[in-house]
Amino acid sequence: MIASRQSVLFALLGCVGLAAGALCAQVPALDGLPGYAPGQKVAGVIRNYGNAYAGVLKKWEEAFRKVHPEITFADTLPTSDAAFPALITGVTDLAPDGSEPALTETLAFYEVYGYHATAITVASGTYDAEGRSPGMVIFVNEKNPLTRLTLKQLDGIFGAERTGGLRGFKWSPEDARGPEQNIRTWGQLGFTGEWADKPIQTYGHAPSGASRFFEYQVLKNSDKWNANYRGYVETGSKMIGDSDQATQRLGIRHMLADELAHDPYGIAWTIMPQAKGIAGIKSIALATSDAGPFVVPSRESFQARTYPLVRSIYIYLNRKPGTALEPRLREFLRFVLSREGQQVVADDGGFLPLPPPFAAEQRAKLD
Repeated sequence: MIASRQSVLFALLGCVGLAAGALCAQVPALDGLPGYAPGQKVAGVIRNYGNAYAGVLKKWEEAFRKVHPEITFADTLPTSDAAFPALITGVTDLAPDGSEPALTETLAFYEVYGYHATAITVASGTYDAEGRSPGMVIFVNEKNPLTRLTLKQLDGIFGAERTGGLRGFKWSPEDARGPEQNIRTWGQLGFTGEWADKPIQTYGHAPSGASRFFEYQVLKNSDKWNANYRGYVETGSKMIGDSDQATQRLGIRHMLADELAHDPYGIAWTIMPQAKGIAGIKSIALATSDAGPFVVPSRESFQARTYPLVRSIYIYLNRKPGTALEPRLREFLRFVLSREGQQVVADDGGFLPLPPPFAAEQRAKLD
């Protein structure tokens, strides 16, 4: 009876596996999150410098001030790119940012303070909403029999041999790998017959926040790519070159529709907002290890954070190890990670609220 009810729920959610063993995750209930109860009354100014999260940050502030009316916010919110510089130079208390820090940001903060910035994940990136830090989805031609891959296989396909991987700003030999782990033909993925000796053609994003995330999550923070990798930028974005405005042939949608959809031996990574409505391609399930589970990309698996390439939305802060977090900052972040705070995210409809166990991990960082 329980299994039957789960099957009905997944069907209602449009949550259908693409491959044997693929899983689709149930949306975590917000009522599994604790309600906000003030630990203490706080007053004063909280400075935010960075990303406005398309208005979500302001909504958090308004809701928080209903409980703590003596708090005021001083916001400077031009872009995520301003967050770390403001934190490093001490002109902000909190640095809302839609991505992981670049090497120069991590290194600069450490050189100034002698320890790392504290990162609090406050929401998940979207599945398919434009401009809300979408996670990465792997696509192949619809004629390709591939249905699933591990992250290690993705590294083998898109990456190259390396002497190490970047952890923070340190180059770690534990993340080295040799050329024998390169995956360059479909036969190396177990394909036989006419597929066995066919080269794998790789497509994806040109240098950007998206490619930095893919390097971070898949290539062990290395920037060594498969030599045949072809990079494109988001169609309709400010990254399209002046001479390419008319045709946007270097845009992701052109790549998906006019190249991958006609290349049975190709594989691409991109984001769902760029792939919407394009025929001739299909997404595949991913797993963090050979043991699985292999998870289909969907809004449900992104919100449950069971899909391996979900992006995180952060608030960074400067907290010296071993010291208590300033009460006004702790209370605000506790609110953001509470049921009421994550309801703001859910109601906005762009970013995705955190599942209760993950939110609990983030709250523990505040103690």
